[in-house]
Amino acid sequence: ADAHAADSAEGSYRLLLVVTIVIERALALRRDRILPDGLVQDLGQIGGSQGNFDPREAYRICQRYPSAASNVVRSMLLKVGRPHSEVEHTVAEASEREADRLYANVRWLNLAAAVAPLFGLLGTVWGMIDAFHRTTQLMPGQNKADQLATGIYIALVTTFGGLMVAIPAAISAHYFEGRIQKLFHHIDEMLFNLLPQIERYEGRVRFSRHMGESRQGNSPDRSSTEESPAKMG
Repeated sequence: ADAHAADSAEGSYRLLLVVTIVIERALALRRDRILPDGLVQDLGQIGGSQGNFDPREAYRICQRYPSAASNVVRSMLLKVGRPHSEVEHTVAEASEREADRLYANVRWLNLAAAVAPLFGLLGTVWGMIDAFHRTTQLMPGQNKADQLATGIYIALVTTFGGLMVAIPAAISAHYFEGRIQKLFHHIDEMLFNLLPQIERYEGRVRFSRHMGESRQGNSPDRSSTEESPAKMG
């Protein structure tokens, strides 16, 4: 009974950990945290076909919508004026970096899905060994079948507990991986639409990082924790 209670408690802790990670990823992978609608709409408005795309305004829009998508776009804007291959390389690196950050806790779910059944199997094997060992210690006349059945029952509970952790973890990891891929597909589409606007500035203008936001009403020498691009001649 004590072993059964210990196994149940251990399985409950593992399941609680998986549930906690699932809730955390569900909140972190909301669309407004990865690809806000406001960011897409505002960038679409300044990136129209009229040829009035302003990289400085695009950078300020990204600052208003902190997210994975805005981080990738900002890295691209800081390469305005550079060769097309350099811009693409920067965008690819930024996208990979943001994707790795979002995949971080999803990997723990994959690990739980792979390891939990093994822990359950280990508990079952050990429980079976213990059950048969106990039957050898019984006095003549004692019911070995009952003792063995009890031991097997307790041993199989560990396998059940492992599967109860592994199945939700595997399903959740698969769902979150698909969601991340879908969101980054939308991010790639947005970047594909912005790249022609960026190419117009190749060799004509360069951007660099500066502190302060004088264009938004702050004095030029006022420090700020955000970065904004500055036009160079």
